[in-house]
Amino acid sequence: MTIHKEGYTSIAVAAIIFGVINLLSFYFFSFGQPVVTWIIFILTLGLFFFIISFFRIPKRQLTIQDNAIVAPADGKVVAIEEVQADEYFTDRRIQVSIFMSPLNVHVNRNPVSGEVSYSQYHKGKYLVAWHPKSSTENERHTVVYRKEGKEILVKQIAGALAKRIINYLQAGQQVKQTDEMGFIKFGSRVDLLLPLDAKILAKIGDKPQGGVTVIATW
Repeated sequence: MTIHKEGYTSIAVAAIIFGVINLLSFYFFSFGQPVVTWIIFILTLGLFFFIISFFRIPKRQLTIQDNAIVAPADGKVVAIEEVQADEYFTDRRIQVSIFMSPLNVHVNRNPVSGEVSYSQYHKGKYLVAWHPKSSTENERHTVVYRKEGKEILVKQIAGALAKRIINYLQAGQQVKQTDEMGFIKFGSRVDLLLPLDAKILAKIGDKPQGGVTVIATW
């Protein structure tokens, strides 16, 4: 396991806060109320390790498969439905939504290889990620991939806790399947809009692994 580069600053700040809190706790409580000192230490240590774990990149055997659309994120599949596209596309598409809790790995990966034909950031609200309007009203970044004349859309959506969406892709860029596309900090959601003729392999309640689990084929 390694630590993602987006976590370096957050972990450094968390380490400073951890140190300051426990120095103050030791100074004020260690002699008269040592139990309080230990409680504070254990709680802050647990929070510090949580911050570190949030930015983890576990070692995995990533899936490289020409006709596969792999999961762009870890999480839980919360929606599979036919929808009217509201950005870039004008037709109907199959939407697969993956909810990412703060406990999930938050690296986002390219679901396919190909050309980035569209990459656009949108400011917005911070509704809870499972809210029906989060995909259209929350802060989000939309990417469209084109491969052999077919296109799919991936939308990174901020949640109530996520305050920063990071995306590394630009229109016209050639990308490889499972390479990093971005990162979302502290809870979020990722939507995929797939062609109607795509064969969906995922089911509601599935817990895919980003870059590993095949969501659909085309």
